Amino acid sequence: MPADRVSAAVTVSGITKRFSADVLAVDDLSFSVEPGQVCGLLGPNGAGKTTTLRILLGLVHPTAGDASILGEPAMPGAAVLARVGSMVEGPAFVPHLSGLGNLRLFWEAGGGRWPAPGLEEGLALADLGKAVGRRVKTYSHGMRQRLGLAQALLGRPDVLVLDEPTNGLDPQEMREIRRLLRDFSGGGATVLLSSHLLSEVEQVCSHAVVINRGRLVASGTVADLVGASASVYVEVDDAVRARPVLERMRGVRSVKREPPGFAVELDGVTRPQLVARLVRAGVGVETIVSRHRLEDAFVDLLDES
Repeated sequence: MPADRVSAAVTVSGITKRFSADVLAVDDLSFSVEPGQVCGLLGPNGAGKTTTLRILLGLVHPTAGDASILGEPAMPGAAVLARVGSMVEGPAFVPHLSGLGNLRLFWEAGGGRWPAPGLEEGLALADLGKAVGRRVKTYSHGMRQRLGLAQALLGRPDVLVLDEPTNGLDPQEMREIRRLLRDFSGGGATVLLSSHLLSEVEQVCSHAVVINRGRLVASGTVADLVGASASVYVEVDDAVRARPVLERMRGVRSVKREPPGFAVELDGVTRPQLVARLVRAGVGVETIVSRHRLEDAFVDLLDES
């Protein structure tokens, strides 16, 4: 079924997975991800995130319930899995082969004809340059992660399923992965990624599903989960002049001094509008960053679950 005729790209309905009498990994979990969304699957370690993704990819049989991708049941060997790119529990490569050699080996092992559709796009997004011709054993962890994402993009998938894609990366590498995911989703594809790094989810995801002890805690847009208001931290070149400007601005709920800057609660005004107003008042803006409100909401949700 074409992706544009499917109401949900990913559907999980009443999934339960019990590994033993004492180990219940997923407990009657249901959620859906619409086409084109970038959805974060959030939860503490042991919440059941990886098990849920493995069920979606047909790698684990649920004890109860069912899952589907693009309207088709997710099960081992399902044809729809050819339209899914994935990276679960870290990419694995043959160390003595080059990056490109590993991609070719992966694609041909699945019966595909080389070169794979989406190869050039995947390599461009991964941005490995000439390093793609080097042996993988010489790669940094971040380069392996990016090669894993290039591998997941082979075949131009409609859905991308990723398990902790920025795990173990340094800040620059994390920034590159965020760019890659934004570029991919910008083409209309769907992304479902698990993460415990809430700041990353806040910057990449439009939607989020929060689980704890295998059960659904909350789901919705990131904005809805955080709340209607937003919070930013601003540093300026003249704090004395900036404060009354901020306090008088329509759409600013509160201004609190947090040296060397201010914590500003927004209610209807955007960051660019805030910067423009300060600049017009002759105040130079040195730093403006979103506060990690999702982290606060996440902790509150887990406390209530």
